[in-house]
Amino acid sequence: MKYGVNEKGYYGKFGGAYIPEMLYPNVEELRTRYLEIINDPGFKEEFALLLRDYVGRPTPLYEANRLSEKYGAQIFLKREDLCHTGAHKINNTIGQILLAKRLGKQKIIAETGAGQHGVATATVCALMGMECTVYMGKVDMERQRPNVERMRILGTKVVPAVSGSMTLKDATNEALRHWINHPTDTHYIIGSVVGPHPYPDMVTRFQAIISEEMKAQLTSKTGNPFPDYVFACVGGGSNAAGAFYHFLDEEHVTLVGVEAAGHGVDSGESAATTALGKPGVLHGSKTLLMQTDDGQVVEPYSISAGLDYPGIGPIHAHLFDTGRVKFVSITDDEAMKAGVELSRMEGIIPAIESAHAIAALSQFQFDKDDVVVVNLSGRGDKDLETYIRWGKY
Repeated sequence: MKYGVNEKGYYGKFGGAYIPEMLYPNVEELRTRYLEIINDPGFKEEFALLLRDYVGRPTPLYEANRLSEKYGAQIFLKREDLCHTGAHKINNTIGQILLAKRLGKQKIIAETGAGQHGVATATVCALMGMECTVYMGKVDMERQRPNVERMRILGTKVVPAVSGSMTLKDATNEALRHWINHPTDTHYIIGSVVGPHPYPDMVTRFQAIISEEMKAQLTSKTGNPFPDYVFACVGGGSNAAGAFYHFLDEEHVTLVGVEAAGHGVDSGESAATTALGKPGVLHGSKTLLMQTDDGQVVEPYSISAGLDYPGIGPIHAHLFDTGRVKFVSITDDEAMKAGVELSRMEGIIPAIESAHAIAALSQFQFDKDDVVVVNLSGRGDKDLETYIRWGKY
């Protein structure tokens, strides 16, 4: 695969495993065994069965007629918001919990921003009867209170991260510290295509079910497995990696990654990594990240907790670097307006992360025959408080 990871864990010049010596055994065990495990027929069968009967896959590919009329194209929404737990995150946590079991691990840790990955991790740990600890920034805990309580009801311990900006970056730091101190019995379920190799590739493979289904559904609906455009929001970038995966080598498909501009790319309060970032190492891999001239991480900002991250996964850094994916950025206000617009036009309240992808449609001129797929990565239940505070509806 032209845009896939190489044997050393790099996508072009991005990727790798930049880790403390204490984590080497954990990461090396994963690196040497993950492909063998996830390609095993027994694993594949169990994974597929849980995705079907527990997660509710395949998720629908819905033709949004009123949205199509407005933008002058044939617009489809890939309904990841209809997954069990309300977002695409469950695809990856099902895969990783099955992997952890086969590695003989007894405990699970995770980090979460918007709380969707935390809920998805707590869910699969309850399903499999495994002890679970989730690290979450104190700020995110306050703005995503319902998800915190969901995790607790599911039996998970939620630990606040109180350093830095007290958001996703800091929760990831705390989770990595925990893993260093508990290397033998604990598996770290990373929630996005970030972290040391093999995580970005592993998470991408688990999320690739999204574009695999898209191809079959588009064939059924349009007679052609390939759309003209695929839009997906990018924080770390797992939903986008999954939505793009089976189209990466199909250069005629335009792939659009949508980042959070916050109050504006040049406002000093943004999370638009491709516009503001430079190469550096973050959370175990070389990627693009927002940093000062002396290499200190710049605190990101977005109204969306799930896009509030100072970097992107190395696969996306490579896709940006090569020009394979077109990256655009959307402000808080643009995203919130698009979220309300989708609610009013299609009766679907999206997660604010997904609303960024909907908002990006307005930046493109489509032909009426263009087939456009927007990956609707999550539902808006978790964001009702934010919608209410924003209040312009």
